[in-house]
Amino acid sequence: MNSRLLLTLLVGALLFIAIDAEAQSNRGGEPGPFALTNAEIVATPDATIDSGTIVVRGDSIAELGPDVDVPGDAEVFDLDGMMIYPGLIDSGTQLGLQEIGSIPETIDHNEIGDLTAHMDALSAVNPNSVHIPIDRASGVTTVITEPTTGLIPGTAALINLHGYTPDQMSLDGVELTKLDFPSTSRAGPGDDRSPQEIKDDAEEAIDELNEVWEQAALYADIDAEVAEDPETRRQPEFIPSMNALIPVIRGEQDLMIAADAAGDIESALEWAEERDVLDQVVLSGATEGWRVADQIAEADVPVLAGSVMQPPSRDSDRYDKVYENPSLLHEAGVDVALRTDDIEDVRNLPFHAGFAATYGLGQDEALRAITMTPAEIFGVDDLVGSLEEGKRANFFVTDGDPFEPATEVHHLFIDGYKVPLENRQTRLYDEFMDRTPGLEKHPE
Repeated sequence: MNSRLLLTLLVGALLFIAIDAEAQSNRGGEPGPFALTNAEIVATPDATIDSGTIVVRGDSIAELGPDVDVPGDAEVFDLDGMMIYPGLIDSGTQLGLQEIGSIPETIDHNEIGDLTAHMDALSAVNPNSVHIPIDRASGVTTVITEPTTGLIPGTAALINLHGYTPDQMSLDGVELTKLDFPSTSRAGPGDDRSPQEIKDDAEEAIDELNEVWEQAALYADIDAEVAEDPETRRQPEFIPSMNALIPVIRGEQDLMIAADAAGDIESALEWAEERDVLDQVVLSGATEGWRVADQIAEADVPVLAGSVMQPPSRDSDRYDKVYENPSLLHEAGVDVALRTDDIEDVRNLPFHAGFAATYGLGQDEALRAITMTPAEIFGVDDLVGSLEEGKRANFFVTDGDPFEPATEVHHLFIDGYKVPLENRQTRLYDEFMDRTPGLEKHPE
């Protein structure tokens, strides 16, 4: 047996052990009915019930209010003044698509090739990811998980962080095709291209994008003609990447355009307007969105801003410009949701919101940016984003402000299930807090 094969088998065995152990935290969840009483219910950022009750039945909130009768068949949680918040929504992650960054076999968000529009993130999601229980322990119930790398890297999916299969995790089947718009900026500190080389590369990438789009539009037209008369018209050669773009071309699916530099954002908006897809566009990243906030607002395009917790994109900018970005976009009239752009530390979403709140967005709007606004952007505000009768029972219980590091989450509900908060980190914490070194070897 060669060393590479042996290493692969060893890695596989270790992953199986880790995933099998973590799966105990991911699976199941306790079904209701439940009644949570004597709680401060933050139904929306500007609507709070000082002392109320939520009744959960099935996957939904059956009753909510200050004078709700507790059903006799419900398991009751007397929260004694604790707070209930809508489940938090992270609008940009790779959660469930990667386990260990140094092991390629566990990475499913980065496919080979520049055009992999047929890469469906939902089909690659690992429901037993070791990261999921850790991240939802801070109140995150729902995320966009998305592919990376390439011109059109694939389709992002909106998922709830509970379920045995990707289909069970999918929230209302919401998916968005992702486009990494060609950048005219340096890729990073290690990018030593000259300004002319950067310009030439960007123009070449734009030409490639235009050609791909024209081919996809033609492919969609041919597909429509065949559908009208399948018996006499010849079916075109099946091209997965072209077939995957048909819903966007026909206006049936939104287009998530990732762009950070101000010039790239302007170019992306112009490009989308020329192709009559501007009303389908959702901007992602937009680190320098504040520089062109008025143009974004005029285009009526929502923004998934973040990561908030990063240094400015230019050395000449103030250290806090990225922290201020959501506030400045909001002031210009842009609908802003927040994203961590993370794989493992999605649990830090409340702190991203806390930074945005501190640097101008304010407490209520920051909470809205991780609850109601993303729900509206993704078209699921009738299901999640706020606490109302008939909506999905996605919420969490805390002993304080979720943006404060000292606050603890005591209960978490997703789709009406009471989801366990135990995870790898809580187990390690308990083990080492209760350790008794040497006790067995050296008893008293």
